[in-house]
Amino acid sequence: MTGKPLPMAQIIPPALREKPKRERLPEWFRTSLPNGKQQAIFNETKAAVADNKLHTVCQEARCPNIHDCWASGDATFMIAGQECTRGCRFCAVGTIKTPPPLDVDEPANLAEAVTSMNLKHVVITVVNRDDLSDSGAEHYKKCIDAVHIAQPHITLELLCSDLAGDMDALAQLLHQSPLSVFAHNVECVPRLDKTVRDHRASFSQSISILAEAKRLRPDILTKSSIMVGVGETDEEITQTLQLLRDANVDLVTIGQYLAPSSNHLTVDRFPQPERYDTWAKQAIDMGFSGIASGPLVRSSFKAGLLLRKSQDPNNSESMPGAYVYVRDLQDKQTASLKADID
Repeated sequence: MTGKPLPMAQIIPPALREKPKRERLPEWFRTSLPNGKQQAIFNETKAAVADNKLHTVCQEARCPNIHDCWASGDATFMIAGQECTRGCRFCAVGTIKTPPPLDVDEPANLAEAVTSMNLKHVVITVVNRDDLSDSGAEHYKKCIDAVHIAQPHITLELLCSDLAGDMDALAQLLHQSPLSVFAHNVECVPRLDKTVRDHRASFSQSISILAEAKRLRPDILTKSSIMVGVGETDEEITQTLQLLRDANVDLVTIGQYLAPSSNHLTVDRFPQPERYDTWAKQAIDMGFSGIASGPLVRSSFKAGLLLRKSQDPNNSESMPGAYVYVRDLQDKQTASLKADID
């Protein structure tokens, strides 16, 4: 066969390939860095985390509020490793099929780190450990108990995995637990499960865990979180709020999804801040005890503040850049709203 040779495909080095254009963030995403005394506190918090060989979701998930939280002496600790057995398309935490064994010293190290800080409320979050028979529940419990024994005056919140839907593991975890808040995030509206989350996660499984946690321990507040900007509609957010309330969830947060990298799920939209106010009012009307709703809100951001406000509507603390609404405990029929925007 004769003829002209076919043109060779041009090979472009990865570094020179055109990257997807990332939309510029709206002006309401501007955050300030700490300085002076706040910078010193931030550095001390960072050192305490490193010295005790701990991980924080603040770092691993690249939270935009890390400076504000850490400068206030607050941090959300991530236990059971720094990599997850699942690969959700929104999450910056690394994925691994077979993680290293659990660190038996982690409960003691966590308690020591918390003791070295001036904290009112501690959030302990976890990576999924689908490689373990109980999904890590026993280890989570040891960490919670260790912190409580060391600092019994601190309120504790667990941002838990779905434990692979294992209700026995959940019962073991919550038995005589000193937790004030049990949180598990549904992350997105039900329709988007397969687009946003790992195939082992589902809205129905998440709702079941939240409902069972409330049944087992009605004295512990339950909490969940929804991301906005992954393809949902305003109406679907409202419907999802109602599904959470139907499962007796007490507290909820709503915040803007930000893509950690060009390899993650693309941001679909940036609702105006006023839209978050509408969702917050709807949530209170549905019967939630409290909600933090705003573009920069994350489920663990100022978590202690939302808890304290839900327990005391006269609490005057504020959450930067967010609408914080709580239900008046004295009159649940007429929702008394409090909003704070800095």
